[in-house]
Amino acid sequence: MFNGIMTLSPSLLRSAPFVALLLNWSGEALAIDYLERSADFAVLAGSTVMTIGVTTINGDIGVSPGTAFTVTGTLNHIGAVHIADAVAGLAWTDATNAFNALAALTPTTNLTGFDLDLVGVLTPGVYRFDTTAQLTGALTLDYASDPGGAFIFQIGSALTTASGASVITLNGSAGSGLYWNVGSAATLGSGTIFAGNILAQSAITLGPGASIVCGRAIALTGAVTMIGNTISNDCGGAGGYSIIGGDFGSNGFLGAAVAADAVPEPASWALMIVGFGLIGAAVRRRGVVPAA
Repeated sequence: MFNGIMTLSPSLLRSAPFVALLLNWSGEALAIDYLERSADFAVLAGSTVMTIGVTTINGDIGVSPGTAFTVTGTLNHIGAVHIADAVAGLAWTDATNAFNALAALTPTTNLTGFDLDLVGVLTPGVYRFDTTAQLTGALTLDYASDPGGAFIFQIGSALTTASGASVITLNGSAGSGLYWNVGSAATLGSGTIFAGNILAQSAITLGPGASIVCGRAIALTGAVTMIGNTISNDCGGAGGYSIIGGDFGSNGFLGAAVAADAVPEPASWALMIVGFGLIGAAVRRRGVVPAA
C-alpha cells in the first residue's frame, strides 16, 4: 500500500480493466473524454477539408497529415485553422486513439439490421452494427436513466442518414457522451439534424443543409466535405450556432475522465472493487510509479 496520488497513463485509462470499471451495474457506459486534444476541433480530416456554399463552423478546423483546405463560397468560422501543423498532428493522433478505444469496447446491444429510427428510445450503452447503419427518420437518445453516461455506436462500415433525418437527445448533462465510431464513411443526407462526435475511418460528407449541432466531424484518412452546413462543437450554442432547441448536454458531448455526476449505485460497489483490483494489477505489470 502507499499514500499519495497514483499517476496513470492514457493507455492504462483505456485498458480493459479500467473500461470495465467505468461500466455500472446495468452495463451502461460512463462518459469518458476520448477525444483529448481533438476536442477543440469541430472539423478534422486526414486529407482534405472542403466547404461549398455558405458553411458555418464553431470550433477549430484541422487537416493532418494532408494539406488541402478549400473554401468555395462563404465560411463563417469561430476558431483556429491548423493545416498540417503540430497542433493538427497531435489532434489527429488523439482522434485515432479515440477511434481504436471506442471500437474495442464490448457492445451492450447489437442492432445489426435495424434502422435507427425504428429502435425506439435508447438509453446509454454501447450499440453495435456489424456492417452498415442507417437513419431514415428520428432517433431519440434519452440520458434520464444515466445523465453522466454515454451513447457509443460502433458501426462496422458505413453510416448514412436520409434527407430530413434527426438525432434528438434528452436529459443530458455536462458529463454526457455521444460517439459514432464509423468503420468506413459517414454521409449525412440533406437537412439532417445530427448530434454527437462522428469519427470515421475514411470520409465524412454532409449533404446540403445538414448540421451537427453539438459534436464534431472527424475523418481519419479521407476528406470532410461540407455543402452549406453548420457544425458546432459547443453544445451550449455559443455564437448563436445552436440552431434548434433541445438538450444536447453542456460540454460538447465529452464528459470528464469520469463524469462527476456518475455516482455508482450501491449494487455496483462489488464491480468497483473488482475493477480497482484489476487496475492495481495492471499498474504493477506496467511499472507505474506513484507520485511521492
